[in-house]
Amino acid sequence: MNGRVTVSIDTAAAAALARDLDAADYRTDAVRAAWGDLPDRAIGQGLRGPALAALEGRTDPLAVVCRLLGVGAAASVAEVEAAFPACGVAGLIALDLVQVAGEVVVATALVRPQAFADGRGEVEWWIASDLDEAALGGELAPDHVLGVGGASLTLASLQLPAAAASVLDIGTGCGIQALRARRYADRVVATDVSSRALRFAALNAALAGDAAVELREGSLFEPVAGEQFDRVVSNPPFVITPRVAGVPAYEYRDAGFAGDDLVAAVVRGVGEVLTPGGVAQLLGNWEYRDGEDGLERVQAWVAASPVPLDAWIVEREQLDPLAYAQLWVRDGGSAPGGDDYARLVGAWLDDFADRGVTAVGFGYLLLRRATGVPSLARFERMPQPIDHALGPHLAASLAAHDRLAALTDAQLAASVLHVAPDVTEARHHRPGEEAPTVIELRQGAGFQRALVVDPGLAALVGACDGDLAVGVLVAAIADLLEVDADALAADLMPRVRELVVTGFLGFDGPEPTEAAG
Repeated sequence: MNGRVTVSIDTAAAAALARDLDAADYRTDAVRAAWGDLPDRAIGQGLRGPALAALEGRTDPLAVVCRLLGVGAAASVAEVEAAFPACGVAGLIALDLVQVAGEVVVATALVRPQAFADGRGEVEWWIASDLDEAALGGELAPDHVLGVGGASLTLASLQLPAAAASVLDIGTGCGIQALRARRYADRVVATDVSSRALRFAALNAALAGDAAVELREGSLFEPVAGEQFDRVVSNPPFVITPRVAGVPAYEYRDAGFAGDDLVAAVVRGVGEVLTPGGVAQLLGNWEYRDGEDGLERVQAWVAASPVPLDAWIVEREQLDPLAYAQLWVRDGGSAPGGDDYARLVGAWLDDFADRGVTAVGFGYLLLRRATGVPSLARFERMPQPIDHALGPHLAASLAAHDRLAALTDAQLAASVLHVAPDVTEARHHRPGEEAPTVIELRQGAGFQRALVVDPGLAALVGACDGDLAVGVLVAAIADLLEVDADALAADLMPRVRELVVTGFLGFDGPEPTEAAG
């Protein structure tokens, strides 16, 4: 196979390390209890001082593991040998996790517990990655391999909870998406341009006891040329970086493309590595240029695919050039007031000015290889906070879309629908007035949408209790409102379809074959 590599990992040492971590109860809840809530939050902000202070004086295995592999602080050889009885210092060295200087063991990588829950239950992995800035005491190396961050967790929570024979993880990094994909996939191929990243991914798969992750080295689709997969996931290095001297390029976030060309390349090319009906999910940035809408740019990339694609693109955030530049300059370790900060921000702003970039969007991309003419084209902006995994909602929405696409309006009118249990209604009245001025429907699940609706649609939604068909309800509401039933149906039915796709309404029973009445 193209790009296949053999990553040499001491599997015996990895298995021994897993036993030691398990025996020490090195789990997220136990770690949080060991150093406390505030130090735990500080770790998330790159501050290890509070955690080290909380563990001071403790020599039990959990404390030693937390100090050495949790935050990258040194420990004595005696402490490490006692805390890792199966693996020992020799095993940690064999796995490239530590070095020894005299009687002191110095961490060269981090291994942190990562809990995850989905429809198949709860799991906890140990994820190895490079030392972070707090442990290094300085800037990251260009080939730095990132651990599990916010973007990683976001994409993991977006993955569809449905069985798949094969999944491709492009730009696997530490391998977290590959492990997540294996929860539902028989086989996962994980690729990266970084041999260092692939080594961490191999170690993490070994710690998880998962031998069904196949690693390949190479860029984008090169390692899998001629192959197809049921699912593709990717948290690619999509950060827009100036291509000028003096601006550091970090492999985990920058693939060497200009502007948003990397995301464009993935969107245009992913259809050819998907099986018919296969789904790709990725994160990305896109530019707004001189009045050109960013989502319209993405729409053009989808249209440029040599195979037809269904597309559901959700923009979650939009930053102006200055805010974007500051975000990624700080991410690289340059703080405001530092020697390089102003220079690097200036380089980003110059780069954006050269292309006429007025804003940068960030969001989620779901692309499906259509089996005929594409039927799904959703390009939305939803910046509202979301506090739960979206994978189940995306899967349900795709299924609802497909079911609706096969239904005529007459068949939909014959369908029985119910209101989703997370939907609530709010009515706003002017003081002293009986009729509401605003009727709002809100979701507690899914994208937690809020919709302003008119009395006709509100009445229909309120009446969808799984008893009567939609057409019967529309006729009754028309009679109540004293309007023409056909005109009301023509107005409501497209919006009913939207409410079903977005999860406000759901089907009861099998698809009908005849219209009501």
